[in-house]
Amino acid sequence: MAQQLLMPKATAVWLVDNTALSFEQIATFCKLHPLEVKAIADGESAQGIKGLDPIATGQLSRDEIARAEGNPNHKLKISEPKVRVPDSKRKGPRYTPVSKRQDRPNAILWLVRNHPELKDAQISRLVGTTKSTIEQIRERTHWNSTNLTAMDPVTLGLCTQIDLDLEVERASKGRPLPTAAELGATLEASKETEKLPFSYEREEEKEIDADAVFSKLKALKSDRKDEDEDDAY
Repeated sequence: MAQQLLMPKATAVWLVDNTALSFEQIATFCKLHPLEVKAIADGESAQGIKGLDPIATGQLSRDEIARAEGNPNHKLKISEPKVRVPDSKRKGPRYTPVSKRQDRPNAILWLVRNHPELKDAQISRLVGTTKSTIEQIRERTHWNSTNLTAMDPVTLGLCTQIDLDLEVERASKGRPLPTAAELGATLEASKETEKLPFSYEREEEKEIDADAVFSKLKALKSDRKDEDEDDAY
């Protein structure tokens, strides 16, 4: 994360009063317009603002200021902080908009049915619910169990497909591969099929009886003729 300058205008006031930096250098460092820096120097702007020493706050060093004073083309660089504070991570279940909260039970039911490997904490992260609600839906003790319909949380907009795939991947790590019985396999084992006799014998093709074929055709024609006569009457 890029470091941001504390109180840019107050810092500009201090740099104008205590350094020989150009207006452009101060403006670039403080993210101000050069004319605004000039107005600060002329006393037309930032009246009543007390200057903030960037050296005292650890955002500039004396060497960096001296280097910029000696070279008008040098751009001031903000100093790296001595102590980095890690970004605070949000804990707890994901926030769900009020308009979509009624869909959470349906999403939980879908996750429980289609991804039984997911833990309650993972489901809670995905759809923003509590473990007690998940347990009620698992055990079908939820007050609205009879009316629930399993629906994909991604389709409902409660989580993204990337988040779902990531949680499923985490839950699947270390799990044994499913057996043939679990997959519903119907193929026999190779050791059984190897015992089956293999024959190259082919059934002889039966000769076609031409007379029988023509007699059948005549019978069909006569039946059709009789049906047409019946329709006529």
